[in-house]
Amino acid sequence: MTTMTDERKANLLSGIKVDLQIQGSTAYDDRLGQYIDAAVQEIERQGATLTEETAENNSIIQAYVCWKWRTRDTMSGMPRALRFSINNLIFSQHARTGGDE
Repeated sequence: MTTMTDERKANLLSGIKVDLQIQGSTAYDDRLGQYIDAAVQEIERQGATLTEETAENNSIIQAYVCWKWRTRDTMSGMPRALRFSINNLIFSQHARTGGDE
C-alpha cells in the first residue's frame, strides 16, 4: 500500500477542494483526507501502483475522490473516462514490469 506524505496529501486536498469548489473552507478537510486514503486503497486493489508522485497518479486520485464525493448519496457508476484512466495506468505499469507485480 502506498504511504502518502503529508505534502502530497495536502497538494491533493488543495486540488480536490478547487475541483469541488470548496477551496475557501476547511470544514471537510478531515473527511476528504479519508476519501484520499480510501481512493488510493481502492485504486491499488484494482492493480495500480500509486507510490510515485506523478501528475498522472495524482490526477487519477483526485478524479476518483471527486467522483466518490459527488456520488456519495447516489452511488452512481464510475465515469468511463476515469475507468479508462485507471485501466491505462494498470496496463502501462504491467507492460513496464512485464506483469511481474
